[in-house]
Amino acid sequence: MDNVQQLADIVKNSQRIVFFGGAGVSTESGIPDFRSVDGLYNQQWDYPPETILSHTFFMDKTEEFYRFYRAKMICRGAKPNAAHLKLAELEKQGKLTAVVTQNIDGLHQAAGSKNVYELHGSVLRNYCMKCHKFFDADYIADSEGVPHCDCGGIIKPDVVLYEEGLDNDVVNGAVKAISEADTLIIGGTSLNVYPAAGLIRYFRGSNLVIINMSPTQMDKNADLLICDKIGSVFSKI
Repeated sequence: MDNVQQLADIVKNSQRIVFFGGAGVSTESGIPDFRSVDGLYNQQWDYPPETILSHTFFMDKTEEFYRFYRAKMICRGAKPNAAHLKLAELEKQGKLTAVVTQNIDGLHQAAGSKNVYELHGSVLRNYCMKCHKFFDADYIADSEGVPHCDCGGIIKPDVVLYEEGLDNDVVNGAVKAISEADTLIIGGTSLNVYPAAGLIRYFRGSNLVIINMSPTQMDKNADLLICDKIGSVFSKI
């Protein structure tokens, strides 16, 4: 039996699937990955992306932060791919209980997924640091320099920057979903980003599936391991 058929059988026999995904889920929608060979780390900026996307850098060099953020983090026109669409379909069928994502692009919701835990926030939400007024991604993309609110406050993306903590409610929801799952499908992530990657240790179910192009630290624990693009795999089940 091939890997895709094994995955199809696991999905068919599962009732509480949780999907845990990373950047590899979005690369097939044209959104660049940080750590891949042709990802953001290998492009030329005055500072490494991890420095730019830190709380300190945002506070100290806000204009430079936004120059990078507009160029690299807001991907207008990106559309959900086969992976996003299949996950939304599985949720609609009552098989998938939650998506836990490290991505900030909102593509799971665009595909129709309802129960999505965005561990690192979303570029689609932006707030004034002074009065908390909401601004969408277009407002940020179309602004110049440092975007300001009518009240004079600086607008900050609702994205978890380096040095910032994850949202407790989001983490607790994700932990509950993972701990109650009978199948956990991990896709498109190297599992190198903490504390997000640590959440999978709460899984107590029957089937651990890993779909990723490169090895992960959890491969030895997987019941099914598929080395392929996630959209390609999901389009076949």
